[in-house]
Amino acid sequence: MIKQILTPFGETDKKTRIGIILFWIVLALGSFELFHSKIIPPPSKIAGSIGNLLSSNEFYEDLVASLITTTKAMFFSIIITVIVVYLSVIQLFKPVAEFISKCRYLTLTGLIFVFTVLSKDTAELKMYLLIFGIVPFFVTSFYSVIHSAPIEERWKAYVNKLGRWGALYETIVIGKLDMLFEVMRQNFAISWMMITMVEGYAMSEGGIGTLLIKSNKYLDLGPVFAMLVIVLVLGLLFDYGLTLMRKILFPYLSK
Repeated sequence: MIKQILTPFGETDKKTRIGIILFWIVLALGSFELFHSKIIPPPSKIAGSIGNLLSSNEFYEDLVASLITTTKAMFFSIIITVIVVYLSVIQLFKPVAEFISKCRYLTLTGLIFVFTVLSKDTAELKMYLLIFGIVPFFVTSFYSVIHSAPIEERWKAYVNKLGRWGALYETIVIGKLDMLFEVMRQNFAISWMMITMVEGYAMSEGGIGTLLIKSNKYLDLGPVFAMLVIVLVLGLLFDYGLTLMRKILFPYLSK
């Protein structure tokens, strides 16, 4: 077994992989506990701060606010992405999808004023900022999936006399539905990462980002890193949940 985990392309079973992961977790936490810096608190202090956060009603209120905002932004972003990318197979609309994809290089900093003017309240401002930050990455990923599909898939639809619109429905809308879930899973991390930044711009509505900004302001780094750990764990749980949902909805993928 030692040889398998120390040689290139070695194969291991599930128990061995779990053991390797636990080894690195224990090594990292133990090393950081013994040799932590003066800026970042040790794992023992972070663990204590996590306990304090989990016993605070304010934390749960802010967490729910962040989850609701992120879920709504994801929902609208997926709808926009699907419409834009499906239309991109029509030459007239293809430049629109390509332009939106290039917008991923834009920064939100210079556009906050524009979105502030367009928004009627803080909740709407956060929604606009999140959607603007998420959609270009969604479009880029799903556009790549759609336009890298083998042309043989479309020819098969033509042979079955489905026509061009029928080929679009069978090979893209239905045929790539599982990949839409995969794109959503891969890009969820972007939205979950951005929510704290967006909430820092619009603090009146609360959220995890608001708590982070307040703790940073008073140099209370224990709760800051505790919240970062919680955000990371929740992100991993969402990633696992989306992966599981994809396997349930498309069981043939696991075969």
